[in-house]
Amino acid sequence: MADAPSADELARVRGSARCLADAVTIERAVDRMAQSITEKLSQADPLLLTVMNGGLVPAAMLLRRLDFPLQVDYTHLTRYGLRTTGGELRWVKRPPESVRGRTVLVVDDLLDHGITLDAIVEACHDLGAAEVLTAVLITKQVEQRAGLRSTDFSALSLPDEYLFGYGMDYKTYLRNAPGIFAVDGDHA
Repeated sequence: MADAPSADELARVRGSARCLADAVTIERAVDRMAQSITEKLSQADPLLLTVMNGGLVPAAMLLRRLDFPLQVDYTHLTRYGLRTTGGELRWVKRPPESVRGRTVLVVDDLLDHGITLDAIVEACHDLGAAEVLTAVLITKQVEQRAGLRSTDFSALSLPDEYLFGYGMDYKTYLRNAPGIFAVDGDHA
């Protein structure tokens, strides 16, 4: 396992990063995504399943905008940890049994190669979910995906760069950055 980044490394990464989406842009995009979700799911009594840790911020943003009955739970499947490249999948918490017979909305930070989301969707189906939909804050502009190819709802489409902020992290830090930033190539 890689070592945690130093305060100096985090300052360099944050200082050299490019802002791809500011708070206003993100809020407007989430407003549009929430409207689409409301149109599709307002009568479905869905279970919103947050993918920890990256999906925490997008899920919180959506919850304030989804004004219809729903339940909330979480799942945790990770590939990154302290690395900036994906590794093997590791379940921390599998989807709950309460997905059985339900419409499930899986909320995550981003879709890049689709491996993590694909495994979560499959796990929900294996547990008997009636329908599984996916929502992400960011869809990366990736030429080829190994897992889930697309999501049902996405707020923004951004280049295939290492991103942090609004739930996305750099080596488990910087999820709280005030926009969505691309890591300078020297740090990715």
